[in-house]
Amino acid sequence: MAMHRFLMAAGLLASAFAVPGMAVAEEAANGHGPVIEAQEWSFAPPFGGFKQGQLQRGYRVYKDICASCHSMRFLSFRNLAEVGGPHFSPAAVEMLASQVQVTDGPDAKGEMFQRPGRPSDRFPSRFANDEAARAANNGALPPDLSLMAKARAGGADYLYALLTGYQQAPAGFDLTQGMQYNTAFAGHQIAMPNPLVDGIVPYTDGTEPTVDNYAKDVSAFLMWSAEPTLEERHKVGARVMIFLFVFAFIMFLAKRAVWERLHRRDHSHTA
Repeated sequence: MAMHRFLMAAGLLASAFAVPGMAVAEEAANGHGPVIEAQEWSFAPPFGGFKQGQLQRGYRVYKDICASCHSMRFLSFRNLAEVGGPHFSPAAVEMLASQVQVTDGPDAKGEMFQRPGRPSDRFPSRFANDEAARAANNGALPPDLSLMAKARAGGADYLYALLTGYQQAPAGFDLTQGMQYNTAFAGHQIAMPNPLVDGIVPYTDGTEPTVDNYAKDVSAFLMWSAEPTLEERHKVGARVMIFLFVFAFIMFLAKRAVWERLHRRDHSHTA
């Protein structure tokens, strides 16, 4: 009985390592709930990891498309070096950072000034503040994307479904003026226009520049930005599970040996 309980506890612990977006599919009874289908991701548990090329492409999609409205204020340029590869080598990251102008200061005269960005600087935001962002987007505030993959139920599955879920509103659907119909968004009405069309971002590694690939790549990049230590967590989880199963097996053998001795002793006494 004790061994059975131990194995049940081990199974529960294994389930704790699941990514929230692995299997999310919801359809409200009134037909207006979000529709999110699980996708295959390289970083899926228990042993998954990020693909360097996909993260590099995802950053390109974010930079060229998403950054026009959305900030990533919790990410610094130097974080890109953790992805690695020729596109995100220390020298490449330094060059990327230097392409933006950052307000710094005050200087010796007490004045603020502009300077080229450094790897330690945060990703720049197009808008000076939330009020400016609302004013430029008809009152809607584009959310920061730094932790979006962990902030929304479904994670990367939700982001992919959202980016590929733009459709014509079905007949009889009351779509508010200025809103877009999206199958993955709650209520199916979203203020953000469809940001992706085939060929809008050029890919240089042979990957097809399609909406599907854009959505997958930027969703993977946002998953990495929200949880850059995911691969290490998977490795630690795998080690823990291996240890638990080995420990459970050893305990089973120990229990069996102890009970065999007790059984022989009792048998000899009765004899």
